[in-house]
Amino acid sequence: MEQKGDIGVVGLAVMGENLVLNMESKGFTVSVYNRTVEKVDNFINGRGSDKNIIGTRSVEEFAASLKTPRKVMIMVKAGKPVDEFIDQVIPYLEKGDIIIDGGNSHFPDTIRRTEYVESKGLLYIGTGVSGGEEGALLGPSIMPGGSPEAWEHVKPIFQSISAKVEDGSPCCDWVGENGAGHFVKMVHNGIEYGDMQLITEAYQIMKELLGMTSDEMHEVFKEWNEGELDSYLIEITRDILAYKDEDGEPLVEKILDTAGQKGTGKWTGIAALDLGVPLTLIGEAVFGRCLSAQKKERVEASKILSGPTPKFEGDKKEFIDDLEKALYASKLVSYAQGYVLMRAAAEEYGWNLNNGGIALMWRGGCIIRSVFLGKIKDAFDNNPNLTNLLLDPFFKSKIEEAQVSWRKVIATAVTNGIWVPALSTALNYFDGFRNERLPANLLQAQRDYFGAHTYERIDKPRGEFFHTNWTGRGGDTASSTYNV
Repeated sequence: MEQKGDIGVVGLAVMGENLVLNMESKGFTVSVYNRTVEKVDNFINGRGSDKNIIGTRSVEEFAASLKTPRKVMIMVKAGKPVDEFIDQVIPYLEKGDIIIDGGNSHFPDTIRRTEYVESKGLLYIGTGVSGGEEGALLGPSIMPGGSPEAWEHVKPIFQSISAKVEDGSPCCDWVGENGAGHFVKMVHNGIEYGDMQLITEAYQIMKELLGMTSDEMHEVFKEWNEGELDSYLIEITRDILAYKDEDGEPLVEKILDTAGQKGTGKWTGIAALDLGVPLTLIGEAVFGRCLSAQKKERVEASKILSGPTPKFEGDKKEFIDDLEKALYASKLVSYAQGYVLMRAAAEEYGWNLNNGGIALMWRGGCIIRSVFLGKIKDAFDNNPNLTNLLLDPFFKSKIEEAQVSWRKVIATAVTNGIWVPALSTALNYFDGFRNERLPANLLQAQRDYFGAHTYERIDKPRGEFFHTNWTGRGGDTASSTYNV
């Protein structure tokens, strides 16, 4: 009897290849296909040799090689290539077969594709996969969403290949309908942007203000990774700072200071603007990368514009302890904002997101994995309706404990001209969120003055709107009231 694949993977780039090997190592037979057929042959004769992997050389052959219901996982570049392959494979599928997009697709595309594929009698899953090359091979974090009926068919495979936390729980569970999986992965990537920016600002403070060497910074990050900041990104920063080039000098100092990005952080910021969520830290992280890319302009500006010469006076070890607390508090704000965004999206799109479950999915395998996420899961387990992580008793106590250090670090950095956009915007968000009264009353008066946009009064019920003829020259007609 001809062997059939338990699941098929389309696209044999880095992530695709490693996911196939991961699946096969867990006892699944995997069919593979790539538009460039030569890649299939190279894989089958190379890393995939002598394994339960079926190489196919056409879409028709690929579909025929799968057990029903067929499970087709697409690992190609996001955008048009995904749509093109969906249209190519649909004619060879039957009712109840499942198409899975495992790339970094934009969630509106996943919403659209779910509706389209379901209209053909098929099922669709848009799943975020995080962990990079190593995670794909050894156990990634997997965030699936789409057609709920599809979950029972892919659950055994996805949960087998995913990363596991200490008690063996898989870093994979059903997220929600249509685009929910890719939305959660998008927010994950946005938080990743924020974490990385915060770490680089801590590095910049140590280097420019404290005058520390890469080896000295390596020791600090090594110590931090053994405490509350224990995480993958702190861990790799520790290793990067210790890595030497061929001449024995730190390699990191020879890397051009222009950061790239693939768009998921930008998407997160746009989604926040669309939903009216103040995602300030992730926004600053995205803009920070944009500013870094303006290398030529910055070099020219450095010859014209001046600022204070950094000079640290004080106890260096004590300040590093303060910096650790500032980093922790700022990191908490980033996650708090990310969860507020997911809450708003769930309301907008009708998703039933399990916030504690999402934290568990991020505990292992993914780029933002950290001990910190266990505390987030605890927070939502204690209060599933928690509106903001800053209100959780544990995190409230941690932020209060960090406040003096947090303010000291930012004030010192700003006074010395050190660029700290993410650290400072985190504190600004905290100060705004904890403030019962913001100056938006004046802002709303300005809007009413120049545009008759109306305002509400503190001595009247919410929902009643008023307009004032501020100059005596205007009329009584007000603009219609709406918010974008």
